[in-house]
Amino acid sequence: MFVTLLLLFGMSSCAQNNPNQKTTKGIVVLELFTSEGCSSCPPADELLGKIQNENKDGQVYVLSYHVDYWDRQGWKDIFGNPEYTRRQYDYAKWLGKEPVYTPQVIVNGKKDYIGSDEFTIRNAISSALSKPAAAEVALKTTAVNNKLNVHYTVNGISKNSRLLLAVVQKSAKSNVKRGENAHRILSHYQIVKQLQSIALKNNESGTVAITEPKEFTATDFEVIGFVQDTNSGAILGAARAENN
Repeated sequence: MFVTLLLLFGMSSCAQNNPNQKTTKGIVVLELFTSEGCSSCPPADELLGKIQNENKDGQVYVLSYHVDYWDRQGWKDIFGNPEYTRRQYDYAKWLGKEPVYTPQVIVNGKKDYIGSDEFTIRNAISSALSKPAAAEVALKTTAVNNKLNVHYTVNGISKNSRLLLAVVQKSAKSNVKRGENAHRILSHYQIVKQLQSIALKNNESGTVAITEPKEFTATDFEVIGFVQDTNSGAILGAARAENN
């Protein structure tokens, strides 16, 4: 028994001191599908804003997509984009969850929840953080002549992987005059203003140029990148860009 314990201790020590062994932290990408025309969306917007505030420098990344299918109900969402409606329908196919709805939160591309269900979403965050990410992502941005040059390095991808780069406005307010939220001033957080997809081949690094939004400032915006399997929708890794 004594010899066995010595062997186990020795194996444990070697594993802890092995410089080639990497531990990839768990990550959580929360994608909220929301709209200014939806009366049940403001509580979800506020919840995701609170979670973002708690994780400014952590491994939790919040992305809010404003869909456009509520626009015909009397108020056109100033952040609405048909591209984000299409993305939500992609998730409906990946998850087998049709019809689409708001507010919907997708966690790491794998499971969906009602966007205002704080208890369930926080449990999903804790669960996801306990598992190591499958891919490592590193991003650096440099602003030059109204362009954001984003240098990326990705390790640990699958053959169906793509890198998605989201240019995110950290917060905004909107005075809604019609529709279900008429006469309310709504607060929004982590608004995706642009989303660019890049094909990846094996483990890869490169640089891509993105046009800055008109109101862009380094203080009010950030770039979040994440690797997604296009067959399943699963998100394999994510990072927040560092500014050069």
